Amino acid sequence: MKKYQMIKFYISRIYKNIYRFIRWGIFSAIVGIVVGSFSTLFAYCLRVVTEIRTGHPQIIFALPLGGIIIVALYGIFKYKNDKGTNLVLSTIHAETEIPFRMAPLIFISTIITHFLGGSAGREGAALQLGGSIGNQLGRLFRFDEKDRRIVVMCGMSAAFSAIFGTPIAASIFSMEVVSVGVMYYAALVPCVFAALIASKFATHMGIGPNTFNIAHIPGFQIVPSIKIIILAMCCAALSVIFCMVLHGLGDIYREKIKNPYIRIVFSSIIIIILTVILHTDDYMGAGVPVIVRAIHGNVKPMAFIWKIIFTALTLEAGFKGGEIVPSFFIGATFGCLFGQIFGISPSLCAAVAMMAVFCGVTNCPITSMLIAFELFGYEAVPFFLIAISVSYLMSGYYGLYHDQTIVYSKYKAEYINRKARE
Repeated sequence: MKKYQMIKFYISRIYKNIYRFIRWGIFSAIVGIVVGSFSTLFAYCLRVVTEIRTGHPQIIFALPLGGIIIVALYGIFKYKNDKGTNLVLSTIHAETEIPFRMAPLIFISTIITHFLGGSAGREGAALQLGGSIGNQLGRLFRFDEKDRRIVVMCGMSAAFSAIFGTPIAASIFSMEVVSVGVMYYAALVPCVFAALIASKFATHMGIGPNTFNIAHIPGFQIVPSIKIIILAMCCAALSVIFCMVLHGLGDIYREKIKNPYIRIVFSSIIIIILTVILHTDDYMGAGVPVIVRAIHGNVKPMAFIWKIIFTALTLEAGFKGGEIVPSFFIGATFGCLFGQIFGISPSLCAAVAMMAVFCGVTNCPITSMLIAFELFGYEAVPFFLIAISVSYLMSGYYGLYHDQTIVYSKYKAEYINRKARE
């Protein structure tokens, strides 16, 4: 009798697991296709407006008008206190709910920002887009609150994968960024399936991944390793500075210029003046061409400083976009300069610093390693591992997202459960 009950119990467990797998497999495929479709359209629109802006750089003089339109849109939809990606993270923590109107708002506003020359990335907007659509799909299919958290992560992975073309890293990022030290492994199958399907869909529609070739990789020896450690420590400090400048300027703006229209016009005018003085469009948009030049060993010495300034002026004024590609830009340009000064491959240093700064601002070492492998291959793996681990340790508890939870200490086997510093 006991044997029969045991067999029945195990069959029941197997049935439940098969049911869960089929359920999440079907739903994650739906999320991958739906979010992948919107994200592909988003990436295509960004490509078009970037080409137009590149051909007509004088369009930046319309930036104040674009800012006014963005503020007006958020006002019309009664969504004035936009928390951006933080809202997605707090939804996963079950502290708030993502409104569906966030998706069209972030889509249109980011397109306007890139079209008129604001300095912003695209992945942050993609995370908000994917999280918003994923949450709405979860409500449509009547998922309970706990499962909807998984659905939000699933949407984030799909959007990140479609926009950036790194499905492996995208699968892990949405699970890792929410709570540092603990990952929601219940979301693994949905995130993996959705990321792979969204990436395949985007590639089929002509939105290919960005990949880079490192020009020269020295042998893994003591002297190059020491130089990479020094570079990683500098990148950790740079990531802290980037976070502090972003959030510090935002606090000043909200305290001194309370009217959002005046704030965004004021910041737009400063951006225009700086662009005219510097006589370059390098700091408009995401800046991928500059990243490519840095990996080829060409860089302007002050590029990483100017990108921090332009990005802070853009995002903290009220323009929309992401901070991730700007962090790549800052890391690549600083790393290239470091390599030239310290006599180690500028191309390698640009690639390594990209990942080290990204890790410092997001507190996501596993994702950083996976992005490095997907973007640069495996030849420089030891240098990436060193730089990412050192940057993670040395960057402390600062981060781009104040709703990110640091569950376990970076320095001890200790439960701390605190928010990331701004």
